[in-house]
Amino acid sequence: MFNRSLLHVSVQTAFKAAYITPLLKKPDLIPADLQSYRPISNLSVLSKLLERLVARQLLDYLSASKLLPDLQSAYRAHHSTETAVAKVLADILILI
Repeated sequence: MFNRSLLHVSVQTAFKAAYITPLLKKPDLIPADLQSYRPISNLSVLSKLLERLVARQLLDYLSASKLLPDLQSAYRAHHSTETAVAKVLADILILI
C-alpha cells in the first residue's frame, strides 16, 4: 500500500482520515464558548507510518546528496539542541 501511494504520488483515503478532538486552549477560558477550543487531529496508524516512511526516504536522499547543511541539527539522527549548543560553545572558546 505504501509503495503504491509513493509510486503514484497519491495518498489513499484511508491515510487521510483523522480523529478530531476539541481541546481547551487555556484552562481559564470559558468552556461553553466554542472560540475557547482548538482542534486536535489524531492521525491513524497507517497515516503515521506513511509519514514516517516518506520522512526517512527524504532524509536519506538529502543526506546522500549532501543537501543538508553540516550545522543543521533538526530532523537528523545524533544531532540535537545539545550538539548545537556544544558546537557554539566550542566556537566561542576557540575565539577566546
